[in-house]
Amino acid sequence: MKNRRAFLKQAGTVLGGITFCGCDMSTVAFAQSTPAPRAPVIINGQKVTAVDVHAHCFFQDAIDLMGPEAKTVLAPTRGQDKNFIKVEERIANMQAQGIDMQVLSINPFWYKKDRETAAEICRINNERLGQLCAENPKHFSAFASIAMQYPDLAVQQLEEAVKKWGLVGAAIGGSVAGEDFSRPQFRSILAKAESLNVSLFIHPQSTPQLSSRFKGNGWLSNVIGNPLDTTIALQRLIFDGTLDAFPHLKVIAAHGGGYLGSYAPRSDHGCTVSPMMCDPSIVLRKKPTEYLKDQLYFDSLVFTPEALRHLVAQVGVSQVMIGTDHPIPWSEQPVDHLLETPNLTDADRVAILSGNAKRVLGLRI
Repeated sequence: MKNRRAFLKQAGTVLGGITFCGCDMSTVAFAQSTPAPRAPVIINGQKVTAVDVHAHCFFQDAIDLMGPEAKTVLAPTRGQDKNFIKVEERIANMQAQGIDMQVLSINPFWYKKDRETAAEICRINNERLGQLCAENPKHFSAFASIAMQYPDLAVQQLEEAVKKWGLVGAAIGGSVAGEDFSRPQFRSILAKAESLNVSLFIHPQSTPQLSSRFKGNGWLSNVIGNPLDTTIALQRLIFDGTLDAFPHLKVIAAHGGGYLGSYAPRSDHGCTVSPMMCDPSIVLRKKPTEYLKDQLYFDSLVFTPEALRHLVAQVGVSQVMIGTDHPIPWSEQPVDHLLETPNLTDADRVAILSGNAKRVLGLRI
């Protein structure tokens, strides 16, 4: 493992950040030393593919449009030099993890930009992602970038990304610069996703209202802030009646859905214990925890087999998919993580490895 990490670091230093321009999707020369692929998963005598619904990339020309803010875009981790896709290198690293396909996404860094700049950033991202997926259909699919702060623009971008570029939904933040996207002004975007039968993939970028408390040791803005922001986003979708308003909307949550899955039943009791803290005009059609087993989906990035076992027990096998956060090195062996999870049947493992992603995202792999 150490040798593999050393190779990745060296490759990033030597090869630098290569981005795609125009329609030229050529790759750089591949380094001589590559990580060994993981043995395929065989269940009941058949090879099972693995789909990672939580993987990232960047395109430099989109980042450049941020001006002085560009330096804040790349996450401060040892994986940042791998966010610029070099196709053969990325595929080799996927195969070392046992992953056959990644559904790529770009964390939204443009929510505070003006309309023209945000539109161009998203155009570049979606065009590049569309080209990449078209040229490598067995290995890559992608979520679109959309300018959520301009709902009318986001609606147009989502439709174009799906119909023109073949993308399978959109990646959105845990909020729109602190505004919950369950609010009325964003409902046109949710309606468009529902009508197109595509998914919204929530990936948070901390909880901005708590930034002062996250300062200091431990990278708490990520370790606590990211799962917390996702938890709030999902709860708002439930308690604001958004999922009732859009009963066919599909939402996938990164990082196992934050803290929601680990303590969800408390949500069923809040308005009973303290009705004065709830809005009597919003009457949910189901118990809050029932939404977790229907319209909400979760990736498997919860670190331990016991945590994944509990998540599956809470939300159901049909709602969980592989997620790694690649190339950020949170999860080195996501397939083994799943295979080591107790109380799963062979059918359960097949569903989480790729069956659920194929069904929900309409993937053909």
